[in-house]
Amino acid sequence: MAKIFQVSARAGMTRVVEPIARALLRAGVTPNAVTVAGTVGVLVGALGFGARGHLVAGALIVTFFALTDLLDGTMARMSGGSTRFGAFLDSSMDRVADSAVFGAVAYWLATQGNHSGVAAALLCLAAGALVSYVKARAEGLGMTCNVGIAERTERLLIVGVGGILTGVGVKPALEIALWLLAAVSIFTVGQRVAHVYRQAQQLQPDGQA
Repeated sequence: MAKIFQVSARAGMTRVVEPIARALLRAGVTPNAVTVAGTVGVLVGALGFGARGHLVAGALIVTFFALTDLLDGTMARMSGGSTRFGAFLDSSMDRVADSAVFGAVAYWLATQGNHSGVAAALLCLAAGALVSYVKARAEGLGMTCNVGIAERTERLLIVGVGGILTGVGVKPALEIALWLLAAVSIFTVGQRVAHVYRQAQQLQPDGQA
């Protein structure tokens, strides 16, 4: 199934970031440094702004720094490919950033007495972690799992749009976005489990259940 954030749009963004990636590499900046800087930026946006109710500023800062996922990946490709540690660091920093985003959202909603929104935010956090875990576990077992309608970029875009709309006065937008995100995240987990199951069935020796 096609992803929400289409491949063509990602390719267009990559063309935009390539000149920036080249300039950073010429300046001696490493992809790992960009990964860490992007995570710090997300933490500032989420915890410094979003958790305090500055939803528009928080969403814009988080979105800007989340795009470093494209930048560090492009830099790694240009410099000869990602290292094992680079891939590990990138995945680990993504989990830190995602936890900060949804933790900040849950905290702010709790201060507003929105218990349904808090539940949705926590469900998004758990489902998002499971989306990533299922892929990592499948790849660790030698299978592929690059499927699903809601990968990390899509999840951040959905919550970001909800946060901006709520920040400009559309009060239910964030809660609606969170419940939508929870639904598509859970669906994505199902897609990935089914995809891995089909591969496992093809790979297992004849005669085994």
